[in-house]
Amino acid sequence: MVLGERLTQGYSLYQDVMDDTGPLSAGMFTAIHYLFGRNELVYDILGRLLVFSQVFYWNTILIRYRVFDENTYLPAIIMAALYHFSFDMMSLSPTLLGSTFLMLALGQLFSQTVLQKETSESTLLIGIYGGLATGFHLNFILFLPYIIFTGLLISGFSIRQLFLALVGFFLPILLILVFYFWNDGLEEALQIWPMIFSYEGYDYQPYLSWAVPGILPISLALAGFFVGSFLRGATINQQKQRQLIILWLIFSALVFLLVKRQASYQLLIFIPGLTYLITQFFLHFKTGMIARFSFVLLVLGLPIGGIAYWNSRVETDSRYFIHPVKDLSIPAGRSLMIMGNDASGYQETPLGGPFLNYHLSKSYLSKEKTLAQKAQIFQKITQQNPDFVLDKDGQFKSLLEELPALKEYYQEISPGVFSSK
Repeated sequence: MVLGERLTQGYSLYQDVMDDTGPLSAGMFTAIHYLFGRNELVYDILGRLLVFSQVFYWNTILIRYRVFDENTYLPAIIMAALYHFSFDMMSLSPTLLGSTFLMLALGQLFSQTVLQKETSESTLLIGIYGGLATGFHLNFILFLPYIIFTGLLISGFSIRQLFLALVGFFLPILLILVFYFWNDGLEEALQIWPMIFSYEGYDYQPYLSWAVPGILPISLALAGFFVGSFLRGATINQQKQRQLIILWLIFSALVFLLVKRQASYQLLIFIPGLTYLITQFFLHFKTGMIARFSFVLLVLGLPIGGIAYWNSRVETDSRYFIHPVKDLSIPAGRSLMIMGNDASGYQETPLGGPFLNYHLSKSYLSKEKTLAQKAQIFQKITQQNPDFVLDKDGQFKSLLEELPALKEYYQEISPGVFSSK
């Protein structure tokens, strides 16, 4: 919301606002703010529409390409339940936007397991969907090796098909770079993009906080993997499809570990694979009492229990949930720039400076800078001129020492709080 609000004021991502959000997601958030303003309900509605479309699409793929021996809507029910693992999985986010296109690419890979002839259109779409996913969530570029690996070893890509997939993947990225070139922001974009993979990551939530709601779906998925591997027969096509899913889960784990913003909504990329494995379990043990009890617990217990569980974590996961900012009174209509972990101040006060993602900004500011880069930072701050700067970690104070000319613009009014003169 904060990013979309800032960009509607005429500023540009990477040039004027330092954040690791994908450019296509930033464009989406800008359009939402332009049409609806700060409206959390819109994000929830759009997020749920995307979730519904993913559930419908994935179940259709599993039926169309005969992934299981029987046509069933069981995967849709399971998948809908898994989205209730955490409250933030169904709200609009770069991960949800990007994973939608990754799922479309996965669907096209599934089509390659049953078609017996070379299909240029499907191969090109695999690449385009992967490129669009990267445009929404830059970390998804790590799925490019997945497309290449599975295309060559499982789907049997020819050199021509591989080239088509690569062209399709890089086409959206190239168009994004052309956009930044036209808007004189290519240099800044090329500076920020590599840093997205190298700056120090941070956890909004401890990993153990996911263990309580996650133990049931993970246990069912492991049981489904055992069933599919050892107890159920499979056609050659179904074996290829199983390999696609297992590799999908492996690459999802690699992407998740490399993502810098660690929060429960980043787990979205595991849902298609978990849905497949859990469905294997229920289709094999569908008449047993354990399977029936597990199904009720998953479909009803996970959503209901998840709501209660995450409500109990509001105070515990203080880095993730927004809390009122104490000891900071900012007059209405004034802007704020927060140099610290807690971004709660933006709930009531708009962003007024170039540094939105503090961890990315900290990494950028701590590097050795040329005279031109120092002048660029000075220009960004003085042009945007935030009315107040909340500097809990002393990063802005260090910047004032590095750029003494900024002292003419800002003064410290209380420990860790600066105001424009």
